Amino acid sequence: MRMNRMLRMSRRDVLLAGMGAAVVSVTAHAAEPPEASAPGVADAAQFLTLSLRLTDRETLSPAIGNALYARIVQAVPERKEQISRLHALLQQKHFESAQALAKAAEQVDPVFRDVIHDIMTGWYRGVAAQKVVVYRSALMFDITKDAVYPKTYATGGPFYWTSKPPEVPLPTGEPGLSPSKFVVEPT
Repeated sequence: MRMNRMLRMSRRDVLLAGMGAAVVSVTAHAAEPPEASAPGVADAAQFLTLSLRLTDRETLSPAIGNALYARIVQAVPERKEQISRLHALLQQKHFESAQALAKAAEQVDPVFRDVIHDIMTGWYRGVAAQKVVVYRSALMFDITKDAVYPKTYATGGPFYWTSKPPEVPLPTGEPGLSPSKFVVEPT
């Protein structure tokens, strides 16, 4: 009879055992070193510097940059070394614009065209390696943020579409890269 009582478990015993196992697994996971594929601080800084020049912007979000870099490198491991080489090219010569950097990079190594496309797609569309990394903060919405908002709840008041939209200057300049394959994604 005594052995039967010892083998029987109450709900409380099961709950305590489960909580104990959860605590042990969480603390064991926290003690592990960080993943080798996580972007290093220097790599992320290079990516952000390169992104600032390629987008011709003075500021970009480091958090978004880290997420884009991690996703790009995770999808195509060779991109880490290619991004480092592209950053080295940027450091060797002062480029006045993104267009100048893109043209020079494509002449140095044709694979840089794809690297630049990955970076620009990441920042402007918020997509890296066909996965959404950022939506609301994607740079494609910056251009029209005073008139058109991302697909979400309407932020304008009633009949906001009846007023005249703000004037938008026509774009000037020429493309910095040769054309790439156009991919139509399902919506």
